[in-house]
Amino acid sequence: MLAIVKSTALFGLTGQVVQVEVDVSNGLPSFDLVGLPDMACRESRDRVRAAMKNSGFEFPARRITVNLAPADLRKEGPLYDLPIAVGILVATGQLEQSAVDRYVFLGELSLNGQVRGVAGVLPNVLAAREQDLRAVVVPRDNAAEAALAREVEVYPVESLGQLTRFLRGEEQISPYEVDPLLLLNRGGNGADMADVRGQAAVRRALEVAAAGGHNLLMIGPPGSGKTMLARRLPGILPDLTFEEALEITKIYSLAGLLKPGEPLVTQRPFRSPHHSASAVGLIGGGRHPRPGEISLAHHGVLFLDELPEFHRDVLEALRQPLEDGVVTISRVSGAVTYPASLMLVAAANPCPCGFLGDPARECTCTPYQVQRYLGRISGPLLDRIDIHLEVPRVDYEDLAGREPGEPSSEIKKRVERARNIQRQRFGPGGTSCNARMTPAQVRRFCSLSREARSLLASVFRRLNLSARSHDRVLKVARTIADLDGSDVIDAAHLAEAVQYRSLEARYWPG
Repeated sequence: MLAIVKSTALFGLTGQVVQVEVDVSNGLPSFDLVGLPDMACRESRDRVRAAMKNSGFEFPARRITVNLAPADLRKEGPLYDLPIAVGILVATGQLEQSAVDRYVFLGELSLNGQVRGVAGVLPNVLAAREQDLRAVVVPRDNAAEAALAREVEVYPVESLGQLTRFLRGEEQISPYEVDPLLLLNRGGNGADMADVRGQAAVRRALEVAAAGGHNLLMIGPPGSGKTMLARRLPGILPDLTFEEALEITKIYSLAGLLKPGEPLVTQRPFRSPHHSASAVGLIGGGRHPRPGEISLAHHGVLFLDELPEFHRDVLEALRQPLEDGVVTISRVSGAVTYPASLMLVAAANPCPCGFLGDPARECTCTPYQVQRYLGRISGPLLDRIDIHLEVPRVDYEDLAGREPGEPSSEIKKRVERARNIQRQRFGPGGTSCNARMTPAQVRRFCSLSREARSLLASVFRRLNLSARSHDRVLKVARTIADLDGSDVIDAAHLAEAVQYRSLEARYWPG
């Protein structure tokens, strides 16, 4: 007898419905699984057999053939355990085909018949919804995550026996419901700018970067607070919208990084990979492409500490994703695109010993060592970083002072006002922030006063700015004007934006 049960498969974040076809026929006992299953999927044969027997069901001593269609799409992971078991129950007459037709099944089986949670449930459920399939059976551990896909009935199950009773009408299971807005309003980021002493100019630059979504490079001696400042940046960024949170949650679900009891990512990500990270770890990829750190930092912050210590090929791989906001990984089996709209925040010492230009300690590096060290950061990568900032040593008076700095909550209010101006400027569904403006939008929205236009012409020639740097200076100036509530970029706004590019001429002359 032939049974057909529906499930899903992912290629990147794109899903497709899979028909799990189960045929049980006469012949020598065997269990064949075809349709490009990976190793974890192939091992489902043993899990399904033990789970059915230990749940009190008959496992047929006959020839069983399971086809995961379409056969040219690779199937990964143990989520096919549940649909295969249901298919065998239908093919052997222990369940009716009509009882399973409207459902999509996802889940791993333990040997005692319990249904375990799996990774990637949310994008799989969204894929089912796109195919107009509105009823999904998932492990109870994944129910809250799956319920984030609105307009889908999510039925959580704990065991194969409970699922079978439900499909026979012997037990009632209510669709799982969750209010995503309540999840979204959970507590804020714990790191507060009030902890930072001194560094007024750096705090101002972080506010500008947060208000416009600009990339940032901090250069300073060890212990000046670069890492501390970077870790407090998410706390002044605007709150996530539900759509942004859902995009991030899809990526974290696919990567298996959702925390227990937290089905929705409610805080902007902060990713800080070690400088020994490979290009695949940072950008994503592998034989079967998976999201990398830049995708895990989507709508958040990617912090690269000790930037010159990263391998050159790793840093160069960042160039296109920083420009496009997406990363496309091409393999023989096809191309996978992951979102990568992020803020890059990088930190570096000014030289190998770290004390070049420090008034308190003498630098021991030769000019060649300094040039070789900073030369690991290429000009094209620097060109994609809007704000270059020097972080000086903190004075004792600032550290010993009792007055706390301005809290993140106050800075965040100004950042959100500036972002609201940008949302009204670009309209819904368009450009998200000033840093993402297209060249046409730069020409349209970056109106300069006469003094500012004259200053920009002088600076362009003096600093030998590239066309990309020219546009990025205008984008930063537009953000500074937004913080001031000004429609026109005046000379003061432009001068501050130019100051954030002048450091490049000092450390990377020529």
